[in-house]
Amino acid sequence: MIGSTELIVIVIVILVLFGASAIPKFARSLGEAKKEFSKAIKESELEAKADSDKEKTGKDS
Repeated sequence: MIGSTELIVIVIVILVLFGASAIPKFARSLGEAKKEFSKAIKESELEAKADSDKEKTGKDS
């Protein structure tokens, strides 16, 4: 588990390497990636449920 000291060191290193202006862009892209991932998971679950329903009813359409 990462402690607070390690987290602070990581944030400082990121600030030094990328600069303060890159942090909001990075956070925004992480948020978009999470949203797309959640959307894909939800779609996959819906497809799996639809396939399961088709198998139960024995219908292809």
